[in-house]
Amino acid sequence: MRSYLETGVVDKIRAAGGEVYAITSEPQYLADQAHEHWELNFDNVGDPHQEIPRICDERGWLTLYTSRGDTTFLQRGANWQVEHPKGFFQPGVLAITQSNRILYRWRSVPSDENLNGTVARPTPGHVWRALEAALPLGDGAGDAAHDDHPEIDSPAPPRLVFIAALVANGWFMGLKSFVYSPGSDPTPIRFKKAFSRWPVFVALWIAAFIFLPTLWVAATLLAWALWIGRDVRTTLDAMMDVQEEIKTTR
Repeated sequence: MRSYLETGVVDKIRAAGGEVYAITSEPQYLADQAHEHWELNFDNVGDPHQEIPRICDERGWLTLYTSRGDTTFLQRGANWQVEHPKGFFQPGVLAITQSNRILYRWRSVPSDENLNGTVARPTPGHVWRALEAALPLGDGAGDAAHDDHPEIDSPAPPRLVFIAALVANGWFMGLKSFVYSPGSDPTPIRFKKAFSRWPVFVALWIAAFIFLPTLWVAATLLAWALWIGRDVRTTLDAMMDVQEEIKTTR
């Protein structure tokens, strides 16, 4: 959501008579911390029980996905207690008028292409251009269709690269998530910092093979590879990969 502020889209929406709200599945105290840390000038609303997405589904506006499952992996990267009583909902963007005409709507559909919803959001500029085109049409134009092919902010890295970054983020002792924590750098910056540790890690192993007994170093490297491989498999199996649409029982 910071990008909407940084690119001036929030100001443009307000100049057009609208307002911006951020909804998160985190508790309100974490939404407040993110609001302060990111220096946002619009409301952040914590909705851990997914009441707002259910209302959006009930009214036919937008149906988001929610991810359920084990939160152990997420907890590794957080300095706060991960609380998702009903899972965490995937990203979405919804713009409506006061007369409930939908100007724009997009939802993240978890897949391998977006790392189960981790990346690939519409750019703020793309969203604003869609709003700018829809606003003058009036209520007679009807609701905007789902945007299934938006201009995205960043494509997903190859899965192997992503896993390698998770390993490095855990300082090669185990996978550590890039989940948001108050005061932390944005995820892209932390991703690059973590991945930059690999050359040093490899260089240390090369030095070990040169200066230490080869058999001992090889045995240690094999043990490390088995340990990390087991952690990768366990983590991927236990990640919150149960994806469900958030629907209201009708």
